[in-house]
Amino acid sequence: MSSPAVPSVLFVCVHNAGRSQMAAAFLTHLGGERVEVRSAGSAPADTVNPAVVEALAEVGIDISAEVPKVLTVEAVQASDVVITMGCGDACPYFPGKRYLDWKLEDPAGQGVEAVRPIRDQIEQHIRSLLADLGIEAAA
Repeated sequence: MSSPAVPSVLFVCVHNAGRSQMAAAFLTHLGGERVEVRSAGSAPADTVNPAVVEALAEVGIDISAEVPKVLTVEAVQASDVVITMGCGDACPYFPGKRYLDWKLEDPAGQGVEAVRPIRDQIEQHIRSLLADLGIEAAA
């Protein structure tokens, strides 16, 4: 793992419309300038899942301006930690990177009631990740 001024984390899921967007938003919210955050998908959707936008708004995080992004080799190469959330074989592998796979239910096609527990699970993963990176979570 390289030692940049701040660690860089990439979240990857197929559509980059739900789980990876929530994870990136929580890491940005809780890690601030102490971590560089990216998210992408192997087959990005046209828009972020509206139930995901609503579920995050409930906890004070606005991602209404976010758009799904395509996964690139450059994004993986520029990241210290790559966290997959169901993209399978579409994620390129590079030696020296730290890879994690978070098993999370897919919020696609579900209402905000179903997204809330996924959101809360992601927040706990993010808090653990920050601790692993030696970064104190913002209040």
